[in-house]
Amino acid sequence: MNPSGYTIQSLIDLHADTIPGQKYVVYPETRSSCTWKEFQQRVQSVACYLSGKGLSREVPIAGLLGNGQTALELLLGGMYGGFQVLLANPLSGRDILAYVIEHSETKILFVAHQYQELAEQALSQLSNKPEIILNHQDNLPAWNDTVPVKKLLKYKPNQKEKALLIYTSGTTGRPKGVIHTHESLLYGGWNTEVAHELTPDDNSLCVLPLYHINAQVVSVMGTLVNGSGLVMPQRFQASKFWFWMVDQKCTWFSAVPTILSYLMNIEEGEKIKSKLGRVRFGRSASAALPPALHKAFEERFGIKIVETMGITETASPLLSNPIDPKLHKLGSPGIAYGNEVRIADADGTVAALETESEVQVRGLNLMQGYLKNPEATREAFTTDGWYRTGDLGKMDSDGYVFVTGRLKELIIKGGENISPREIDDVLYRHKRVMEAAAFPLPDDHYGQTVAAAIAPRPGENVPESELRKLCLDALGEYRSPTHYLFLNELPKGPSGKIQRLKLTDQYSDSKYLVKCSSID
Repeated sequence: MNPSGYTIQSLIDLHADTIPGQKYVVYPETRSSCTWKEFQQRVQSVACYLSGKGLSREVPIAGLLGNGQTALELLLGGMYGGFQVLLANPLSGRDILAYVIEHSETKILFVAHQYQELAEQALSQLSNKPEIILNHQDNLPAWNDTVPVKKLLKYKPNQKEKALLIYTSGTTGRPKGVIHTHESLLYGGWNTEVAHELTPDDNSLCVLPLYHINAQVVSVMGTLVNGSGLVMPQRFQASKFWFWMVDQKCTWFSAVPTILSYLMNIEEGEKIKSKLGRVRFGRSASAALPPALHKAFEERFGIKIVETMGITETASPLLSNPIDPKLHKLGSPGIAYGNEVRIADADGTVAALETESEVQVRGLNLMQGYLKNPEATREAFTTDGWYRTGDLGKMDSDGYVFVTGRLKELIIKGGENISPREIDDVLYRHKRVMEAAAFPLPDDHYGQTVAAAIAPRPGENVPESELRKLCLDALGEYRSPTHYLFLNELPKGPSGKIQRLKLTDQYSDSKYLVKCSSID
């Protein structure tokens, strides 16, 4: 349904009134669940608890939590009560966490037991510390015993009010706090519904972290907009993934390429393959899906993968391939649904078809801006109101976008721009490569040269000479990597996106770099 005029509160109330007995969320580890009516009561308890503490709606309610009941109820319950919610990223580390807490000015922080030490380390750096509410694994959330009081539930947020604060996972500098409203979040969910043709009969498995925009919007807001079901494990487990899909009668899932790669390396998928007939599709986002992995996954499991693209500032969905596999274009994250996308330069001059420039977007799913950073907010938009993604791409005559790289990730060798993603696609052709990422290394002669980081499949060895030949044949000498780095796993941000710039920072002078051998 089109969410025009709705808020998180009014949509939850709508579902509780119209489909009260329909199951909304399942927590598979405990096999507990909530209908829409029960979930409404849960989020009302959260709203009452927060209201009763006299917290301001001008600063966010923060959580340092894993996936599951507490995180989901805090996220939607806080928004239900008209509060802003911030789910901090535990992978960001002590210093960044301290910055986020201080920068957001939060006065309360809900902390899962496994992150207690991290929270204490971060708070030790601050003079103004928020109140800490510990949530132990064997305890119910802090608001569990709260009885809704009508006078505490009188607040009715409007769709333009702030609902979410989420910090970008940049590879350099301080993260920026992205502000989303009820409107932008719900339109992000609606774009998901439209692109994937979701119905109330669908059931989504959410294994991506709830502190990331993909899970928050695609999985949570997508199901909220159309009243469909949500399965929320505490974390991704490759060994249990297919069991959850079958046991909970899931029809789709959202993942990142790394998860798809992990699923390719477990036996459980083969054992349960015959029971996956209910699964309509899987969704891949947050990083480019290598065509070789795309094809291999579909062939092995018989499940179509819809490649998409989304970013924090656009409430995740930005582009998607159509749900009809005959309309998919490998290597492209698809076309625009619910928003507009163009290829243009910083001045707004639209590029010709098949011509590379910046991917830009406009729509109701865009962020309100960056917290306390009006300059960055201004720089993020063109003068005619389009958001500048920072991604380079081309558009074909059918409206499909092909992302060629990041403005900041281009490898500039001797003045020649080299797209690292083009190199990645070649490296993934090697059957023993699980993860691959080209990245720049400083070079006295060229300014930069090309390196490649490789994570082989478990138990496998990938000879440098084979990679070298593969790249030379496909890319030529100039664009081929001159050095290789072999790791068990490549560094990633919370979305699963490989961090190229971190590879450059960490391994520029590394003894682990292997200089290319000659190929006879």
